[in-house]
Amino acid sequence: MNSKLVLSKDLHILVESRMRKTLKGIEETLQHIFEYQKMNLEELKGSLQSLEKSFNLLSQKWNLLILYTLFLRNIMGFGDLKKTLEVNSRTLSDKLKTLAEYKYVRRSVEQGPPLRVTYTLTKQGWNTMLLALPLLYYSSRNFA
Repeated sequence: MNSKLVLSKDLHILVESRMRKTLKGIEETLQHIFEYQKMNLEELKGSLQSLEKSFNLLSQKWNLLILYTLFLRNIMGFGDLKKTLEVNSRTLSDKLKTLAEYKYVRRSVEQGPPLRVTYTLTKQGWNTMLLALPLLYYSSRNFA
């Protein structure tokens, strides 16, 4: 899980181009909000506090790795996640419960025997990863 993502030159150029377009779109959207919606400082502060809760949750150890693993594999059992991430059962269980509580992950129980518990990303979890991966890629360029 700790291997660095290496892109071919052509793919790197494509990713960079699309990220520039995305950043430009975000910038234009924010300008629209500030200019046309007349968002005041208190409203902005409330929005930032909401974002801060999400960033705090996602930045906790294991959470992004769990989401990233489910993003790549689509559906996984508890044991497979534990083995892939090399994390202890208690930590993984706690993290999955929290991610499910905040609706990033869906827990499904398949009656057995044997009883099987699987995890998938919710739409919110999927979209969060689609937004987080370019951010992580973009941020990591400065530390390479």
